[in-house]
Amino acid sequence: MLLRVAITLQTLALFAAPVTAGLLLSSPDGQAWHSASAYTVFTVAVLHLVAAVLVWRPGGGSPRPILYAAGFLGLTLAQVALGLAHVKTLHVPLGVLMFGMSVLRLSRVWTGGHGPGDGVAHAASGRRDHR
Repeated sequence: MLLRVAITLQTLALFAAPVTAGLLLSSPDGQAWHSASAYTVFTVAVLHLVAAVLVWRPGGGSPRPILYAAGFLGLTLAQVALGLAHVKTLHVPLGVLMFGMSVLRLSRVWTGGHGPGDGVAHAASGRRDHR
């Protein structure tokens, strides 16, 4: 459940980022809003990593969600760096990619998809589901 909440928050934060980017282009307060959304995405990405570790270590789940969460945090750091450097030609497509990845991951954790790296145990294995 903890991983579901973290990925849901991550997806919502990533959805808000382009909305605030639109404000950046059309409003004097847009930069503050977009900056706040960037901090939110970063914070939620860190929480996602913490949730993945907690599901794995004490919960006995698969360590694969940790790799996904760590990779996503790395992409988030790259996204922030590109935004600060005003490299829009990479910043915008990376944001779209991150949102798509997050939606895909969200659909897997909520529907019980058994794709690689989802950390969901198969029923035949006898292990519990640690999402």
